[in-house]
Amino acid sequence: MYGIIVLGIKPLSRMEEDVFRLLSEHDLLSRSMIGHLNIAVAAVLLAIAVLPAGRAQGQEYAETPLQPAALDYTGTFGLRHIEPSLTGEGVTIAAVCRSMTYVAGWPQDDYLLNVGHNCLGEGDINFTDGLAVGGGISFHSTAIGGILVGNDPDGYHPKIGNFYYEGAAPQAKADVYEFWRFVSSHILEAKPFEADILTMSAGVVFEDWWTRGLEHLAEKNGLIVFAGVGNGSDVSDPVLYPAAGANVIGVGVVASLQSDLLGDTLERFTLPSAEHSSAGPTADQRCKPDIVAPGNCLVPSADSTTGYEVSGDWTSFATPVVAGTTALLVQKAESDPLLTAAVSPQGGNCVIKAILMNSAAKLPYWHKGKPGKDDDHEAVLDYLQGAGMLDALAAYDQLDAGRHAPGEVRLAGWDNNTIDKAPGREHVYILDVASPQGQLLTATLVWNRHFEDEYPFDAIAGADSDLTLEIWAVDPDDPQRDYLLDYSDSASDNVEHIHCPLDAQFNRYEIVAAFSDVSGDTVKYPSERYALVWKTGPDETAEDILWYDLDLDGDIDKDDAIAFMDKFVRSKDAGGGHTPGDINMDGKIDVDDFNILMTRLKQQDM
Repeated sequence: MYGIIVLGIKPLSRMEEDVFRLLSEHDLLSRSMIGHLNIAVAAVLLAIAVLPAGRAQGQEYAETPLQPAALDYTGTFGLRHIEPSLTGEGVTIAAVCRSMTYVAGWPQDDYLLNVGHNCLGEGDINFTDGLAVGGGISFHSTAIGGILVGNDPDGYHPKIGNFYYEGAAPQAKADVYEFWRFVSSHILEAKPFEADILTMSAGVVFEDWWTRGLEHLAEKNGLIVFAGVGNGSDVSDPVLYPAAGANVIGVGVVASLQSDLLGDTLERFTLPSAEHSSAGPTADQRCKPDIVAPGNCLVPSADSTTGYEVSGDWTSFATPVVAGTTALLVQKAESDPLLTAAVSPQGGNCVIKAILMNSAAKLPYWHKGKPGKDDDHEAVLDYLQGAGMLDALAAYDQLDAGRHAPGEVRLAGWDNNTIDKAPGREHVYILDVASPQGQLLTATLVWNRHFEDEYPFDAIAGADSDLTLEIWAVDPDDPQRDYLLDYSDSASDNVEHIHCPLDAQFNRYEIVAAFSDVSGDTVKYPSERYALVWKTGPDETAEDILWYDLDLDGDIDKDDAIAFMDKFVRSKDAGGGHTPGDINMDGKIDVDDFNILMTRLKQQDM
């Protein structure tokens, strides 16, 4: 018999009654003890209760010689394994890096990559302002460079051993720009520069002329722009600009597994954490981030020619994971005449953004907007996960599915098109699904916001469109059965996103892109270019361990029951999205969630 601290009897709170009832119902506590224990003692009893030993569910992570392992987690290495020609060759990435020090507003050039490192010395890296010699070496910039284009067959770390280090796109060209010089020359003065992708791991709290100027570049040239959304409550930041901008792909970070083993923290990841990844909505009520990715990577040291360090769970390093992986998609699109519309100067940035978002892996607890369904049609993304986590293989398949014009289309595809603003004008994409049972349809609609082409790059009054996305279940033989299955119609976003189960009673579906409001003459331009991406497939999150691994250690065991009790005691109804512990996704952590967790725990030995 376990020793128990007996407290003076006092009336129990409603919460305490629920805790004790849960413990007793699952044979974790004798009913006679109820009323004599407080929550802390209940947690102790729970910790020593006889529960099945934990064991990892799902994939067994084999030791791999490749680093950074985050690129294996996102499927980037897997994509390059099945398509060895995809190395980033022929693709130019503009890496805008911030100096560590500014004097009187002028950079002191301590932003440079350590090109003396074995990982970077042979890469196609160009310092655009000619400061390859002199200035200071930055860990931040060096880490980003390694993740993007690093290449070292002889990597070594004392806690990892030997490994082969490769960035996401080791043969891409990396043009490195100092932040303020880039802003001054290529935004303010509009000097041309060549790049397929721009990545920036820096930001500011408020929109500024240069953040709008960057959005203008994305729209004008079809430039694919990535930026980190910010490092969450650790630095008390909201979603930062330019990542908060409408035409920029904002990247959040998923947290590493909590482990004392360095290999585990580099190879296994969990969910976005508000402590490390800034969450939406933005100040103007738009959904951000757009996508998330792991950021904790082994990266080349700034002060060594051979050493490696750990970057940490920060959006600065998740951003080049996504940007570098995108270089592989750009290479593929540019090499195939049937896919070049995906990287066209006219709307290519929208297509790639929509492909990345539509193919992203939904993680457990993904839900649009706030708990409940009241705002699902207006809030287009999850405020922490965005559209989900980068999935390189799925993004490649989505791109390779090809471009399809409105009309009958395949079960996966994309379009780069223009729609007129006129009553009754809509573009309809028709899918025939032979076996809809258990299938979901994911569709993403993206278009650009419009800005003046000179300082201060203000939004063009009356120019921004408001598009809507609808999914209809259709019966060709009986139109009276047709009904609106789902829709996305945000008043403030330039993204619409749907992820909904199909109706097993219907085999035909229509994806409809249209203007949300055609009344009056409120839009300066009579048409809008858009990207639409769609796919069908099963729900792949149902058995994910992260529904139940509440202490984020990679196992499902009694420690997760303790973690649940802590969340239960501290929780209030979620106000900005679902939180781990709310397993049934009803907006609160309660008895029902505990019962689901306990059922899963008791299945461990079955």
